[in-house]
Amino acid sequence: MPELPDVEGFRRVLRRAAGHPVEAVDVSDAGVLRDASTADFRRSLTGLAFGTPRRLGKWLVAPMHAPGRRHRTDEPSVVFHFGMTGELLWCPGEPDSRHPHDRVVFVTGAGELCFRDLRKLQGLRLAHEDAACDEILAGTGPDAEAIGLEDFRGRLGATRRQVKTALMDQSTVAGLGNLLVDEILWRARLHPTTPTRALADDDWRHLHRRMRSTVRAAIPTGRVPPRSSWLTGRRDQDGSTCPRCGTPVRRTRVGGRATVWCPRCQPS
Repeated sequence: MPELPDVEGFRRVLRRAAGHPVEAVDVSDAGVLRDASTADFRRSLTGLAFGTPRRLGKWLVAPMHAPGRRHRTDEPSVVFHFGMTGELLWCPGEPDSRHPHDRVVFVTGAGELCFRDLRKLQGLRLAHEDAACDEILAGTGPDAEAIGLEDFRGRLGATRRQVKTALMDQSTVAGLGNLLVDEILWRARLHPTTPTRALADDDWRHLHRRMRSTVRAAIPTGRVPPRSSWLTGRRDQDGSTCPRCGTPVRRTRVGGRATVWCPRCQPS
């Protein structure tokens, strides 16, 4: 499932389309459009240019504007959510270059921006003005890369839940998925089922610091990297061991999600 580093990678892809007017919007599968028709998408976006994209957690916003000027608050934005299998690619637009899972393609004179998705669990939303975009994102918490320590502690501490479940709640802090959370907790030496109310001051500081450093280390790769020095790089291996101490890792489910941890580094 795309997490914050993946979506930041998609933001960089979208930047390649910035400034290029949309000549056509090809919708091969309207099942990925949320609360908008194919006709509305085409009518609202054709002729406009992509502006500078921004990310909030797992959401990606592409403001649109008339060519040659900046985005105005009464102009539309395309809001992307990638679900489990979505991705965004900048394609050359050559004949027969389309993929069977390219659900929506924005055609420009410089190339094609392709929204590709196998399972179609989320998709694209059309916000006709900035106020509508704000409504779409209203239930999303602060971005995990940017949130400060006090806000982080206040939001997670108020949930009175297990720390893994709290970290994965997108309304509490945005952008963290299953792989990142397991990696962060392993680096912070916290068991996934630790109640947030049991965390001491040093635990909060350490967890926040590890969250920020893990996210920032993953961003340049555009994914949660499966490095052998990361817990992520060991989680799917048979007989896998902790990269730090060599103890066999354990697996269970926390909040309904597959969870991996080291019983030595992360005692319960």
